[in-house]
Amino acid sequence: MDDSVENQDNNQNPKKLVRMRRGIYLLPNLLTTAALFAGFYSIVAAIDGNFVKACVALYIASVFDGLDGRLARLTGTESDFGKEYDSLSDMVAFGLAPAIVVYQWGLERLAEYGWIWGKLGWLAAFFYAVAAAMRLARFNTYHGKVDKRFFEGLPSPPAAGLLVGMVWLGTDLGWSGGIGLATAFIITATAGALMVSRFSYSSFKGISMRGRISFTSLLALPLIFIMIAINPPLVLFLLAVTYALSGPVFWLWRRHQRIARRGAAADNQEEI
Repeated sequence: MDDSVENQDNNQNPKKLVRMRRGIYLLPNLLTTAALFAGFYSIVAAIDGNFVKACVALYIASVFDGLDGRLARLTGTESDFGKEYDSLSDMVAFGLAPAIVVYQWGLERLAEYGWIWGKLGWLAAFFYAVAAAMRLARFNTYHGKVDKRFFEGLPSPPAAGLLVGMVWLGTDLGWSGGIGLATAFIITATAGALMVSRFSYSSFKGISMRGRISFTSLLALPLIFIMIAINPPLVLFLLAVTYALSGPVFWLWRRHQRIARRGAAADNQEEI
């Protein structure tokens, strides 16, 4: 009697597991959908001229984008569908949306300084979108073949943060002249170039959610949130600039270290 009941449970368990797994897979994909929705809303808000709402929506999208992958890894629900869906969502939220936001905010008005500047404005926005697509394609191609502690090229979410941080700060400070528009052009083109570059950026994947951290590190988190709360556009823009510059700075530091080691090796050979 007990054996028959146990066999029935075993026969039913696979179906239950399939249903449960399908339910669990829904969770990270819901977060991906939320990021996609935030990116779409950002585009609509930018077209309507609500640039602060557009910028905030993309920051919310970056939060959802960071959570969906971690949730999938923690729950063991990673899938090929989820990876592809996340990549398409990233293209909309961090490729197309930032390009449209910065174009609507400032690059479009470059035409006031001549037709050539107008062309360069939308070309800069298009270059950023293409760079984001290429960056995502390269990530999907080389994923699992490189050191997971680092990204090759500036990731698209921080690149989007760089653009919308500038737009939010410019809106807050009332940038409207040629200097503000030139800044928008330079930052848009630079962000696109950094995405397709070979610079290494920390992925922060070495930080374990279950691991221990120092008390000083624990205090740093609320301090960052307090600073963001005091002046969100300025602090978020500075954080994005710092991360974007970390790649070239790290490359220069490693290059300097290699030159120093070669010099030391040459000196040792001369002494011998």
